Amino acid sequence: MRGGLSSGIFEKTSLWFQRAKAALLDQVPCAQGCSHCCRGLFPVTILDRNEIQRGLRALQPTKRRTILRRARAQVKMIERAAPRLVPTRFIDQWTDGDVDALAERFADLDCPALQSDGSCGLYAFRPLTCRSMGIPHEAGGLVEGACAIQTAVPLIRLSQFYREEEERLVREEASHLARLRAQESIKGEEMFLPYAFLPDEADDDGSEDT
Repeated sequence: MRGGLSSGIFEKTSLWFQRAKAALLDQVPCAQGCSHCCRGLFPVTILDRNEIQRGLRALQPTKRRTILRRARAQVKMIERAAPRLVPTRFIDQWTDGDVDALAERFADLDCPALQSDGSCGLYAFRPLTCRSMGIPHEAGGLVEGACAIQTAVPLIRLSQFYREEEERLVREEASHLARLRAQESIKGEEMFLPYAFLPDEADDDGSEDT
């Protein structure tokens, strides 16, 4: 899944977050040093996996092996809890309840790329959900925090312009996913985060640093 698909959706999403955060007068608590959203088990897509793999290939070998070792250990632990992941990493057919149950079980699991100082070892190549996390959700006229750190939401509501732009990004992601899946005959679109760090067998040097 080396990826013939190249898009600017990752950069667009980062820019949307920065502009939305500024529109909320920087009342969103996301800042360097906060790593709350870097913990827990959550789904990412094959687009995210391609970006993560691109980032891993750009890393210094020792750092790459350290991240891969963590990811492999996490995958083994997750598969012991959910053997249905052994034949396929894809969770497209899982119910929301099943996804939530496993996510709750591993709510304290660090992202394989999380560094000891709370920084991201693959920041420039982080998934889309990581780039947009932090902007409060709004539905039916109600606003709620994006994470447990947001104990209060900004008094200012994000304008319709930014919400419409957010929806356009969601549609663009869906379009890219459909194209990538068709181009590479991929069996699914979603997987839990640690699986996105695992290289294709053809790219795996088999190193298991201890």
